[in-house]
Amino acid sequence: MSSQAHLEPVRPAYGAGTLADVMPTALAALGVSVSDDAMPLRAGELAGARRIAVLLLDGFGYHLLRQAAQASATVEAIHNGELGRLTAITATVPSSTPISLASLACGTPPGNHGIIGFTLRVPESGELVTHIRWDGAPDPELWQREPTAFERAAADGVVCTVVSDGAFRDTGLTRAIYRGADWLPAATPEEVAEGTINALARGERSLVYAYLPNVDTAGHFYGIGSAQWLDAVATVAKTVDDLLTYLPRDAALLVTADHGMVNLTERLRVDEHPELLHGVEAIAGDGRMRYLHAVPGAIEDVAATWGEAVGGRAEILTRDEAVGRGWYGPTVTDENRRRIGDLVVACKDTFAVVGVEGEPPHVARLIGQHGGLTGAEMAVPLWTYRT
Repeated sequence: MSSQAHLEPVRPAYGAGTLADVMPTALAALGVSVSDDAMPLRAGELAGARRIAVLLLDGFGYHLLRQAAQASATVEAIHNGELGRLTAITATVPSSTPISLASLACGTPPGNHGIIGFTLRVPESGELVTHIRWDGAPDPELWQREPTAFERAAADGVVCTVVSDGAFRDTGLTRAIYRGADWLPAATPEEVAEGTINALARGERSLVYAYLPNVDTAGHFYGIGSAQWLDAVATVAKTVDDLLTYLPRDAALLVTADHGMVNLTERLRVDEHPELLHGVEAIAGDGRMRYLHAVPGAIEDVAATWGEAVGGRAEILTRDEAVGRGWYGPTVTDENRRRIGDLVVACKDTFAVVGVEGEPPHVARLIGQHGGLTGAEMAVPLWTYRT
C-alpha cells in the first residue's frame, strides 16, 4: 500500500457510484431505459456510442494504479489523466469477486440480487454454496432472481456478448448473472482482446462484457507489487492497448475492477482454535468478511468468544447491524437477509480469518486477499475511453 490511509474503511457509494451503476450507465448510453433508482454515472459522455465494451480486470483496485504504472506506459497515462477519463467508484460489500460480478452484471446492489457473500449458507437446507464453484444446489435462476443487464439490453434489441474463459460458460454463477448474453470463449488476454473487438461488430447496437483474472491471481499467490504481479499488470495492459488500437469508431470502452486487494500480515486460523466452533453451526463468507451462523440461543456467547479471539483486528456485528449500516445496499430483501450470518466478522487492516473447514488448504496461505472494507479493497477504477 502506498499510504496507511488506504486501510481506512470506506462505505459503498450506493446512489453515487458503485459497480452496480456501471451497467445502467452503459444501457442508458445505448438507449435502453433504466430503472428510476439506477445511477447512470456518465452516460452523457457516452452519447452517440452504438457499441460499448466493459472490460473487468479482476483485482485491479484504484489504489494499485500508482504501483501498476511501473509496468505499463498505458496504465501510467491513465493514472496521470493523460488518456481517457479516470475516476474512482466503489465495489459493493463484501468486496469479493462473485458479489462484485453479480452487482455489475445485474446493475443492482447485493441486497437485491442476493449473491451477498463469497460462500453462503442456504437457509432452507443449511448447505453451503461457494459461488465461484457452484456445482450443485441451489438453482441459479431461483437463487438470483433479478433480471440481468444483458436481459434488459437484449429485450431492447442490443446484441450482448460475454467474452471470458470457456471453462466458466456453464457454471452456476454464469447462469445466475450472465443470462441474456451469448458466450464467446476466450482463455488468453490476446483472445479476450480479439473476441471483444469481434463481438462489438455484432448487430446495430452491441454490449460486450469481457473479463481477465491475471492481476487477481498474481496478487493472491505472490502479493501486490511482486514481480509476478507486475508481469500480470503488463499482460492485461497489453489487452487494453489492443482494444484501443482496434476499437470501432462508434464504440466506447469502460474498464473497471471488481475489487482491490491487501497483502495479509496477520491470520487467525480457526482450525487451531476449537473454542471458536462452540455454538457455531456454520462459517461462511471469506477470509476478510466471515459470516457466523450460531445455534439457537448462542449468538451472545459466540460473539464474546470471537471478540476475544480477534481483539481489535476485526469488528463483530449482528446481521441487523450490518444491514443497518447500508453495506448491502439501500434495501435488503427478507429472502436475502436470511443468507447473511447471525454475526458478521469484518476484518480490518491486513488481518484475515482462515483455516475454515471445507475451504481448500491453499486459501489460508494466500498473500493477497480482499472482501473487507478498506479503501485498498473497496475503491475501484472506472476508466472511460471514446473513439
